[in-house]
Amino acid sequence: MSTPSEGTAQSIPGWRHIYSGKVRDLYASEDPADTRILVVASDRVSAFDFVLSPGITDKGALLTRLSRWWFAQLSDFPNHIAEGELPDAVADRAMLAQSLEMLPIECVVRGYITGSGWVEYQESGTVCGIPLPAGLQNGDRLPEPLFTPAYKAPMGEHDENITFERAVELVGVERAAELRDTSLAIYARAAAIAEEKGLILADTKFEFGTDADGTLRLADEVLTSDSSRYWDAEAWRTGTTPNERMASFDKQIVRDWMAANWDQQGEPPLLPEDIVARTADRYRELIERLGA
Repeated sequence: MSTPSEGTAQSIPGWRHIYSGKVRDLYASEDPADTRILVVASDRVSAFDFVLSPGITDKGALLTRLSRWWFAQLSDFPNHIAEGELPDAVADRAMLAQSLEMLPIECVVRGYITGSGWVEYQESGTVCGIPLPAGLQNGDRLPEPLFTPAYKAPMGEHDENITFERAVELVGVERAAELRDTSLAIYARAAAIAEEKGLILADTKFEFGTDADGTLRLADEVLTSDSSRYWDAEAWRTGTTPNERMASFDKQIVRDWMAANWDQQGEPPLLPEDIVARTADRYRELIERLGA
């Protein structure tokens, strides 16, 4: 699997690189008394659990701007944001964060059926094992939003959809219920905000960690074009085919091109320039539509 290397992280005075994920780099302060983490969003883009090349121009800055805006809209939910001045070299694509004990669960909320959920529904009438009514079409709104957790696999392995019962085994019954209830509450708030802007938040995923006091805090990116599917509400109401209905403001352009041009064997192909440019344009348009 193509994964980020140590060489993808830049040198930042006063900060020590500690980890590179698929699309973000983490740094610890060189001051032992400073426990904050510097989270730097890169221009790397991932799909099907692979890091692709080339990256999306200005993606790190665009999605950081969007995350900051959403954290502000959701300020009554505890989060990982920490105060302080950002290093000049990465000020437009970085956030200072509290150091948390991250939980090994991706908290996915689905309000509409599409993607892997649609594939499973066609086969078994379920999404992540949850039975759904017959007769749904790709892009349909679900009777109610679903919490469908996934296990965050180690780098180089695929994330795994899990049942709520498995989530309980991983983090305990009280914490699993808190993750579910908080995720659904945040989704409901965000979906209502998006609806006011003529957008549908079809699905999203959250990550959470706990601080030294055990408080659950929303962490990582939130409601970005990489972690969520956004559709144009008017197109959804008037479209007659899935492509017409799901006019997206996210990296679906990348997913669709990869699905059509790669069999997921071996290393993924390079993304064409027009796919890179169109994806960046959709990221910018979403920010403009939201007023972020």
